Amino acid sequence: MLKTAIAAGGALLLLITAAAAGAGSLLSSLPGAGSRPSRVALADIPADHLALYRRAATICPGLDWSVLAAIGKIETDHGRSQLPGVHRGSNHAGARGPMQFLKPTFDHVIARHPPPPGGALPPSPYNAHDAIYSAAAYLCDNGARDGRHLRRAVFTYNRAHWYVRKVLTQAHTYRSSTPSTVNATAPPATAASQAIAYARGQLGLPYTWGGDGPAAGDPGFDCSGLTKAAYAAARVPLPRTADSQFATGPRVPKGQPLQPGDLVFYGRPDNAEHVGLYIGGGRMIHAPRRGALIQISPYRYGGDNYVGATRPG
Repeated sequence: MLKTAIAAGGALLLLITAAAAGAGSLLSSLPGAGSRPSRVALADIPADHLALYRRAATICPGLDWSVLAAIGKIETDHGRSQLPGVHRGSNHAGARGPMQFLKPTFDHVIARHPPPPGGALPPSPYNAHDAIYSAAAYLCDNGARDGRHLRRAVFTYNRAHWYVRKVLTQAHTYRSSTPSTVNATAPPATAASQAIAYARGQLGLPYTWGGDGPAAGDPGFDCSGLTKAAYAAARVPLPRTADSQFATGPRVPKGQPLQPGDLVFYGRPDNAEHVGLYIGGGRMIHAPRRGALIQISPYRYGGDNYVGATRPG
């Protein structure tokens, strides 16, 4: 993702709009630095990266580790992506490393805030330790300190409102809603919960015909590309098209209540043309049509041609 460039004379470009509209519950619910990882976080984030996110957040009072983790997830899947620029070189925009810094921005942050011992010498944007600490310092410099301007800080990291929404949604998913102490032996998240967490992380991306998402080099997803990628994140393989996903099953018997994680299909029984991921409460996440964004919608609506549901995994 594009980061703030360095202007002549070394000053950061800080032409930020307030972007306060829509802050909503995601922003107001962000806790202090002591939030605990959810089961989804424990299942999805490599242990070494989770430890780095949590330690790095402590250098910025009021910045929760989950925001750093959300950026790491969205940018490179915590360094697991094999796209250009993650492990060497740079991508088409010049971004490098697991947190996708432009080199001038990274060098500027390092000059102001050298990371603590434990990284590379000299500091490198490809080194997870250096990149994550630098991301924490960068966010802190741009409004995240004490949580005063968190949306602005994330917007500075990547100047797109959909990106801000996506980061805050993913951060919310990574935080535990219970005050219990994290247990390293807690049972792993279910495939359904992991699929939902992944799909929530794609909210606001554009519908893209034939799209398989940013990890595949596409700006967004189509409906079946989204559900396939969501369950792939939970290590449950699905075929590519809505019709083939419906045929794969297993079917939810007619009249049986849906469960979060079920796939809901529309069209004809012999030709499913659209699919969404049911998240509970009568709602689904889906990529609805050209010109629309991935969104949460009621799963039943007038003239929907609903044909049934399946329960993968």
